[in-house]
Amino acid sequence: MINYSTPDLTQHPPRSVRVRLGGYAHLARLLDKSRAVAAGKNGDYKYNCPLDQRFFAFTGIEADAFLAEVKTGQTDVQMLEWVNAKARRLVHEVIAWSAWLEQLGPGGAPGHEWVASVIKGHNSARDDIRSFADILDFDDYLTFGGKA
Repeated sequence: MINYSTPDLTQHPPRSVRVRLGGYAHLARLLDKSRAVAAGKNGDYKYNCPLDQRFFAFTGIEADAFLAEVKTGQTDVQMLEWVNAKARRLVHEVIAWSAWLEQLGPGGAPGHEWVASVIKGHNSARDDIRSFADILDFDDYLTFGGKA
């Protein structure tokens, strides 16, 4: 059974970028990663990675402040309330940003090379991966026992 209050990301992946909390894409995943970092169980998952940084830029929240708040033991709902109080974003802004984030692709050559390396690293011939959400879901699935 997965304990999301102290996730062990050496045993299972964080929630998908696509899982929304309060309309925010990536927030649930970011909470899982933050809690795992706080517990020293983040495995290969990096806190404040480029996708996390996009969330922080959109909300205006500092990564250190977010992690400090997570370390107080807040639930998902309490963290959502905290994010909403800090971000002061309108509902339609959150919805539009989340839709954009779910479709965000690698952009330039370095991003495409990284995506290709992940696909090749799993010995897959997948040609339908277009966004960072796609590649993260794919990588999480295969890393924890799924079949390409």
